[in-house]
Amino acid sequence: MSQHERYYVPAQSPWPIVGAIGLFLIALGAANYVSGLSKGGGIGGYILLAGIAVILFMVVGWFRNVIDESMGGLYSAQMDRSFRQGMSWFIFSEVMFFAAFFGALFYARMVAIPWLGGASNNAMTSEVLWPAFEAVWPLETTPDGTQTQAMGWGGLPLYNTIILVISSVTLHVAHVALENNKRRVLTAWLGITILLGAAFLFLQVEEYVHAYTEMGLTLDSGIYGNTFFLLTGFHGMHVTLGTIMLIVMFFRVLKGHFTPESHFGFQATSWYWHFVDVVWICLFVFVYVL
Repeated sequence: MSQHERYYVPAQSPWPIVGAIGLFLIALGAANYVSGLSKGGGIGGYILLAGIAVILFMVVGWFRNVIDESMGGLYSAQMDRSFRQGMSWFIFSEVMFFAAFFGALFYARMVAIPWLGGASNNAMTSEVLWPAFEAVWPLETTPDGTQTQAMGWGGLPLYNTIILVISSVTLHVAHVALENNKRRVLTAWLGITILLGAAFLFLQVEEYVHAYTEMGLTLDSGIYGNTFFLLTGFHGMHVTLGTIMLIVMFFRVLKGHFTPESHFGFQATSWYWHFVDVVWICLFVFVYVL
């Protein structure tokens, strides 16, 4: 008689609804902040910060519960397969999330701008909507005549690309060290990966400050400013989350968690980080270079 595999069913958790509330506050706060920029942002900024605080609270609590369950030996091979499927679907949803923003960018560049420039026998309509419009990208002039500058690919964007590519390599080295049970090597290379992630975020802040203060490139700078800050900003949020996940993995490693045979938490974080790196390479090519 075959023995059935044990399957752990966790108790009802409050964290999904807490996360939903946090995401709602972030969406509400961001929308109010952007719409009220001309008036100083209003209360939107405070709502946005409250939403971020709720999400951080959820992440800490949910991570703690999952770590306790894992270290308590409650998970089976079936749970491990469920986690892998869940993380795979999560990354797929993130792929579609960024695909929507890349789609908006390609539509603006390949359809809307040529159409306003008179393509497809549309010269009369383009003259009515935007007289003397020049169909070029990046679009550095808004309909009201505001001038901005395009962010070049050299300098900070190039440095950040190099940093993220190297971080993928260092994280892979750390993963291999974990599989070979080399704890010191694992700790060192994981720590380097975290420092590289922090360096990327620091340089991105520097890039934004430069864009706003010296280039006149803001979120209000027409379709180019919108797509630039939405794509790079959302990616920066993902790098922030990935860095937080790496820090959690770092402290778990210091506490002796994970074995060569059982380390999906580390592996899932590695998957996410490599995904974020691939997205940035796409951003670098289609937003900065082309």
